[in-house]
Amino acid sequence: MQEPSLKIYNTAVEATLEVIGGKWKPVILFYLTFGKRRNGEFMRLIPSITQKVLTQQLSELAADGIVSRIAYNQVPPKVEYELTPYGRSLTDILHLMCKWGDMHIERTYGDRGRVLFEPPQAID
Repeated sequence: MQEPSLKIYNTAVEATLEVIGGKWKPVILFYLTFGKRRNGEFMRLIPSITQKVLTQQLSELAADGIVSRIAYNQVPPKVEYELTPYGRSLTDILHLMCKWGDMHIERTYGDRGRVLFEPPQAID
């Protein structure tokens, strides 16, 4: 049996981006920090993503142990996606990215920039 080769990164940021990098993965993961989502919800929340790309990204995130796919045995079929405990460890990073994005939009566009997504309000 052959020993696995040594994986070398210049920085741990590379390892993070290897798993969550790309145009859509951070966005998908950000929405999952607020709870389970179904395919149709993603398509409404991310209108620019194609079904093929969404399916591919969710499949890759599931293969990396970040997202769990829950298939219910019913008609019509129902599938939900949620963060695994390992995936939930990304919540702080994703929310900080969002805060930085808000700051960047304000700095760059001022009143001409807008974010459509309103995070759900915490229930006390």
